[in-house]
Amino acid sequence: MMILMPDGYLPLFIFLVVAMAFPVVLLLAMQFIRPSRPSTVKMEAYECGIQAASDSRGRYTVRYYIVAILFVIFDVETIFLYPWAVRYRQLGWFGVAEVAVFLGILIVGYIWAYKKGALEWV
Repeated sequence: MMILMPDGYLPLFIFLVVAMAFPVVLLLAMQFIRPSRPSTVKMEAYECGIQAASDSRGRYTVRYYIVAILFVIFDVETIFLYPWAVRYRQLGWFGVAEVAVFLGILIVGYIWAYKKGALEWV
């Protein structure tokens, strides 16, 4: 029984098969090529030459996560501003108003985070 496939999907199917097979083939090939000489030093958690002082699963303050989330928000802001900058002339004053509202909301969020003390490292 023959499966009928439109000609337009054949390159996509081939790309999908190659993309899925590529990492598997590389991992199998590297397992045979790479040298494998495990030792107690290599099996330690840190290979910097210094013994670990404590367990690495300690607790971190919430501030690190808040700063990380603020960094992600800043990245998303940059991602949303790029298409606007590309189409600046076509959007005109309507685009300027949209970006002003967008940046205004973000600035209010940053002010709120600053007042809550999320940006302080003390």
